Amino acid sequence: MTEYLAEFIGTALMILLGNGVVANVVLKGTKGNNSGWIVITTAWALAVFVGVVVAGPYSGAHLNPIVTLGVAIAKGFDWAKVPFYILAQLSGAMVGSFLVWLIYKDHFDATEDKGLKAAPFATAPAIRNKVSNLFSEIVGTFVLIFVIFYITDATLGTPEVTKIGLGSMGAIPVAFLVWVIGLALGGTTGYAINPARDLGPRIVHALIPMKGKGDSDWSYAWVPIIGPIIGSSLAALVFLALSTK
Repeated sequence: MTEYLAEFIGTALMILLGNGVVANVVLKGTKGNNSGWIVITTAWALAVFVGVVVAGPYSGAHLNPIVTLGVAIAKGFDWAKVPFYILAQLSGAMVGSFLVWLIYKDHFDATEDKGLKAAPFATAPAIRNKVSNLFSEIVGTFVLIFVIFYITDATLGTPEVTKIGLGSMGAIPVAFLVWVIGLALGGTTGYAINPARDLGPRIVHALIPMKGKGDSDWSYAWVPIIGPIIGSSLAALVFLALSTK
């Protein structure tokens, strides 16, 4: 499996399970209807675990454009690969989201609320204030990327023996990291902290022939793109500054 295919498959699996739990919780008539935020954040953490385990050995399991950006800034990841990683992640997110729609189509059709129909695709703020929404995405993403740098540098035993990295072992702390970000910081915007996770499914929402779906809220779509870019860049620069001391 090539690194780009790994990013595609890993991201698709992550979105299938992550957006799938949102559909299960918010759509009418599902077995998990109204089961709450703890279910969503827990399943999203496990979705990240699944994606990282699958993609980690082949691509490093970025699964997120701002992880790719942060690693390129802070750790010398090949900039020539960055656009192809992002394209694979965005494509995987679209495929995963489309599968969620197919699986839950009857429940999408049964749900009347346009906001609930949109929720399994893209994030939306609890209170719409784009300045504070942007700040939330910046902080959440900063925490994600900054801590990931220390996870990937961690070792078991001596560095020469076992490096944790972002493979199967690294998937466990990364899952916990995403879980706590969702529980602690996700209540404001739904913690996109991943432009592909938000933009790819939002495009799918705009394209699918779903009755009564409403618009795709493109006026907000820049927030979960720009916020994570800023947060990731700041995290990489702070990490670099601390590493040189």
